[in-house]
Amino acid sequence: MPKTSIRTRTGETEVEEQRNEGQSCPECGGKLVADSGHGETLCEDCGLVVDEDNVDRGPEWRAFDAKEKNEKSRVGAPTTNTMHDKGLSTNIDWRNKDAYGNSLGSRQREKMQRLRKWNERFRTRDSKERNLKQALGEIDRMASALGLPNNVREMASVIYRRALNEDLLPGRSIEGVSTACVYAAARQAGVPRSLDEITDVSRVEKSEVARTYRYVVRELKLEVRPADPESYVPRFASGLNLSDEAEHRARELLKNAKEQGVHSGKSPVGLAAAAVYAAALLTNEKTTQAEVSEVADISEVTIRNRYHELLEAEEGTVAL
Repeated sequence: MPKTSIRTRTGETEVEEQRNEGQSCPECGGKLVADSGHGETLCEDCGLVVDEDNVDRGPEWRAFDAKEKNEKSRVGAPTTNTMHDKGLSTNIDWRNKDAYGNSLGSRQREKMQRLRKWNERFRTRDSKERNLKQALGEIDRMASALGLPNNVREMASVIYRRALNEDLLPGRSIEGVSTACVYAAARQAGVPRSLDEITDVSRVEKSEVARTYRYVVRELKLEVRPADPESYVPRFASGLNLSDEAEHRARELLKNAKEQGVHSGKSPVGLAAAAVYAAALLTNEKTTQAEVSEVADISEVTIRNRYHELLEAEEGTVAL
């Protein structure tokens, strides 16, 4: 059973009651409490001191409001996998100004330039760190271009680190593996992007992205479920400025298609685009196949074909 803590205040002494099935008084079997003010663990019933001189792992300062607590806190920025050194190294600003915003003199500028040079050399000491720095920069660039959230960037960075540690990169480009990691992370996080969208912001060809993606998923044994067409609907509806009613109608069309088995073997992007187009027509909102094609980055022919299939599935559900 996990520990649960209840904090109370008696006078000026802060007492933390730690409850655990395995912790009880050896004399009377009563409940033990930890008195952090005196550094003792004692029985609440008979008063027996079971342990003393406990280590206080909290801060040595006290704060009485949130503002004072933030001002006294001495922690730094949280670590992140999106940086090759996890954000633990020192960054020297490129602007030659002091803490007051005043420009540095010529000798100070030369000194800062030397410091920047050596700091950069120490941050990337070997080829592995240089590889990681370049790859994480590519991941951040592509994620920004695709509008992906921070959790996807973190996930893609972790996948790339795993690929690098397991020596999956020999014979493959850094850009190709980085793109495959972004594609896999987006699908795992439930905010998938189509292969065409990924290729548009990548520096490698679509065939290489697909091939590297399959290789990375297979070797790292990543659990990537097939993309759900419904996950594309909010983005497409937002790009077309459709109402919530139309978005909800598109989801209903896709659910009916799944029940009828129409989605099997079909591109999820094409199904989502067709569902959005059909929902816009059913809710009397003006949109064209060309507009949907531009937002979804898929051909109008695919939209028309999937559109008819969705409507047939809808009619079949109504008939049942």
